[in-house]
Amino acid sequence: MEQNHMQKQITLAKNSLFEQGYLDDQFNQLEDLQDDANPNFVEEIVTLFYSDSMRLIRNVETALENYPLDFYKLDDYMHQFKGSSSSIGAKKVKDECTQFQECCKAKNAEGCIRIFQKVKQEHATLKRKLETYFQISRQGINF
Repeated sequence: MEQNHMQKQITLAKNSLFEQGYLDDQFNQLEDLQDDANPNFVEEIVTLFYSDSMRLIRNVETALENYPLDFYKLDDYMHQFKGSSSSIGAKKVKDECTQFQECCKAKNAEGCIRIFQKVKQEHATLKRKLETYFQISRQGINF
């Protein structure tokens, strides 16, 4: 009975992330790769994403402090960030990265700065939501 309740909580938490547009089907594909031999696979991949993306955020912040802005370098950093986001199914983060790249193509410095704040906000929000989801998932496994 309790196990069934925990499984429902896990499913509700995950469905909520999809319904709110935070995740796309790539996240399901990652979960499909997880098995009993590696029960924390997705959490480990997401942890790697966050350590890598923090490096990219610092790189973008540094590049945004240099004038004139190097839009080519900014676009390159954001291309890497977008690829990492896509690999874990971070839909909102990926979408904001695309907007940032559009600003780079238009050589719109104000747009880059404004959209970068959104990238960081979506990144932080997803991190909190996924931490909650993984916490609920671990409770379900340990039940």
